Amino acid sequence: MAKIILGLATSHSPNVSTVPELWELHAQRDRRNPNLDFAALVKAAPPDLAKQLTPEIFAAKHAACQKAIDVLSEAWRQSDADLMLVIGDDQRELFLDECSPVFALYSGQSLLDIPPAPESVDPSHKPALWSRHAPQVEAYQTEPDLSRQLISALCAQGFDVANSASQFDGRSLGHAYTFARLRLMRDHVKPMIPVFINCYYPPNQPSAQRCFDFGIALRRAIDSLATDCKIAIVASGGLSHFIIDEALDQQVLQGITRKQRELLDSLPMNKLNSGNSEIRNWIAAAGAMQDMPVKLIDYVPAYRSEAGTGCGMAFARWDPA
Repeated sequence: MAKIILGLATSHSPNVSTVPELWELHAQRDRRNPNLDFAALVKAAPPDLAKQLTPEIFAAKHAACQKAIDVLSEAWRQSDADLMLVIGDDQRELFLDECSPVFALYSGQSLLDIPPAPESVDPSHKPALWSRHAPQVEAYQTEPDLSRQLISALCAQGFDVANSASQFDGRSLGHAYTFARLRLMRDHVKPMIPVFINCYYPPNQPSAQRCFDFGIALRRAIDSLATDCKIAIVASGGLSHFIIDEALDQQVLQGITRKQRELLDSLPMNKLNSGNSEIRNWIAAAGAMQDMPVKLIDYVPAYRSEAGTGCGMAFARWDPA
């Protein structure tokens, strides 16, 4: 029987991989984001927000994030996991308008990380590109047989999971997964099974309750595998962004760390939009590892503008009891 021996959860915002001296680039992107009423956000921002926007605070928060990621990467390195199962979301990287599945697993022979052309990268993303793509095309080893077994086991539990078995030409594996490879695996590379949740794109985003139940079903599917494979689960993304919502983040973290599912189930759909939507990945991981002790490594509300934009960075790990 397969066994989950480690769980990790990490934010993957480009903010976390950008030196603090350049955080202003992300604020500039926020100011021109057509989906944000920046002027209105400035008016509604807390009066003491300016205290969060100093070079010293930026440097301290950046350092805290790097320390937390190092803790997670070291946990991965010291584990004897045979593969990393990454629960993430595709942001029009592998999946476009032909299909946007609610839940999917990849069962092809390999996946390519294809770095973008430099001229296509937003200036604010360039300083963090090292954490999202390798300098050259890199092939990720997958586990097709195990993926197909997991898909069958999930379908048997009432989750009609999509089977993605090939990669369209020119489309790269998304940053939710490449971040896990580059910033967590580092030089301790093992096969990866990508699990996709449609976090971002209506009309078929799953509810918080459905994501938790998916995690439970995923755990049962893993337990049913006729192999001695040792698995590490990674939740990639979140927490609140592009507008930081500390109350929302604390509700999520309390629900996960205190095993209070009702706090997760009560998250409304309108709170799980934009970057907040990646909270779904954490919820699914919590469902899969609900019987395992969990530790919050750190929570860093990384404000970067006078409008309260930024990312609620969070980092956690699960270990067998």
